[in-house]
Amino acid sequence: MNSQENSSGTPSSPAPAQQTRRAQPVTLRQVAEAAGVSTATVSLVVNNKKAARISDETRKRVHDAIQDLGYRPNAMAQTLVSGSSRFIGLVADAIATTPFAGQIIHGAQDEAWKHGYALLIANTEGNRELERDAIAMMLEYKVRGILYSTWFHRATDVPDSLRESDFVLVNCFAEEPGARAVVPDEVQGGRSATEVLLKHGHRRIAFINATTPAPAKDGRLQGYREALEAEGIPFDNSLVLEAFPDQEGGYGATEGLLKLGVTAVYCYNDRMAMGLYDGLREQGLSIPDDMAVVGFDNQEVIAAHLRPPLSTVSLPHYELGAAGVRMLLGLDAEQASGPEKIYCPTVERNSVRALAPA
Repeated sequence: MNSQENSSGTPSSPAPAQQTRRAQPVTLRQVAEAAGVSTATVSLVVNNKKAARISDETRKRVHDAIQDLGYRPNAMAQTLVSGSSRFIGLVADAIATTPFAGQIIHGAQDEAWKHGYALLIANTEGNRELERDAIAMMLEYKVRGILYSTWFHRATDVPDSLRESDFVLVNCFAEEPGARAVVPDEVQGGRSATEVLLKHGHRRIAFINATTPAPAKDGRLQGYREALEAEGIPFDNSLVLEAFPDQEGGYGATEGLLKLGVTAVYCYNDRMAMGLYDGLREQGLSIPDDMAVVGFDNQEVIAAHLRPPLSTVSLPHYELGAAGVRMLLGLDAEQASGPEKIYCPTVERNSVRALAPA
């Protein structure tokens, strides 16, 4: 291949690649010139100073110039003026790495965007030093407030530095006065899970609860009792078993369950129900013909893909995140005392059917 030559006969060097020019930001002065006003007037309009004596017609000219020129206000400068930024912080112990609980982030982010805020997220994995640094960074950015969340519903201690900002606890709560919180309604969820079985004619219903102390353990048991009592069925403590809340726990509870002579069982969570499925099959029993099963959590990777798909109660992670933002911004009516409880909807699939007549 012949190289290109210049007029002197020597090979010419390839033309240098054309550098991409960075667009220069539009200045306040350019907006002022386009609108025919002073830079001070533009600044007052940009910072939304309602008390400034600026006519509606002038405000419109400034906004039109901003739109036409593509002017972007200096967010840091606005923060210095207002004392608050358009950021909301979210500090979590593990929800970003927990698939179903990650919906808390999704809900908070969607709700924040809806009201003109962006979310700053720090996932600390329970590291107190990292948590302290994350909160400090958010305070430096003058966030509007901070959501503090845990991946499972529990009581928590409020970090001292969190009190330097407006904050809302999400999926957790604290006993101290003034600590606002949004949590799932565990009692209502337990009631709904049991009602799914009751409406299909089941009357002798077992509950496999967790061994580990938690608000979910107490609340889901209380909901089970309330649903039975509402149907005039006396609570029978012998029908309540306890197991570790995972697949092995549910599998191990099978033998004890089959001694109870029940037609249906409500499990503390979906992982426990998954283990119970295996145990019942090993005994040659069919779901839902021989035993109706309901879980809790609606952990999609489990519940929707069991055979048959599992009827369950959904933990409202998305709505918890969204409700936390609304509470932080003062958009939701707050309860007089205690956390705001978020409704847990049922998801009916094929693990429950009407009880055949005896």
